[in-house]
Amino acid sequence: MIVKLRSIPKKRYWDYFILVSRFLLAYTFIGYGYSKLDGNQFGVSADDLLIPLKDSSLFKIMWFLFDHEPFKTVVGILQIITGILLLFEATAILGVVFFIPVAANIVLMDISFMDSAMGTAFTYRFIFYFFLCFLILWNDRERVKIIWNATVKKFSVKLKFPIVLYLAVPVFAVVLSLLSSVPQIIHYYIIFPEDIVKNVEMLMSALRSIF
Repeated sequence: MIVKLRSIPKKRYWDYFILVSRFLLAYTFIGYGYSKLDGNQFGVSADDLLIPLKDSSLFKIMWFLFDHEPFKTVVGILQIITGILLLFEATAILGVVFFIPVAANIVLMDISFMDSAMGTAFTYRFIFYFFLCFLILWNDRERVKIIWNATVKKFSVKLKFPIVLYLAVPVFAVVLSLLSSVPQIIHYYIIFPEDIVKNVEMLMSALRSIF
């Protein structure tokens, strides 16, 4: 066994370390995700619900709120998908891209709602995980460079549009924002069609008073 290990190129040791790192991150997130789906993560006991809100710890309040759907299931599924992506070398980069923002959100919640000791412990743990993410990306840096060059354009001061159009961007952004309410309006009038005539009359009355 020792002879065989000595015959392995040093590069293989590094590759194996990256494999173990990906497995650790994947195992962690798949475990977190599965715990949410089977009800072992989030939620509080019946006794905790009897405690007044002002007397409850922030951690208990967070655990109660996060136990609601669809938040819990969506987060659980996302963590499991992230873990699966990390298991395979072909999708490891995408797994890291998913892992970092979700893990950063976990750290932020831990710092905000856990007691100092637990929050600090989880923070150091996830800082180590982020370091492993960096090493995984560094190991596959050639592909990362290709993705970066394909998605990030070089900075250019050359303007594509006249200055006037750039100044008008906020105005058109407001108009575009108003368009987001169109589906809601359509949905409302499908449910309450009798309100169409009433609102049209109100609009006509307002226009007559103006003009």
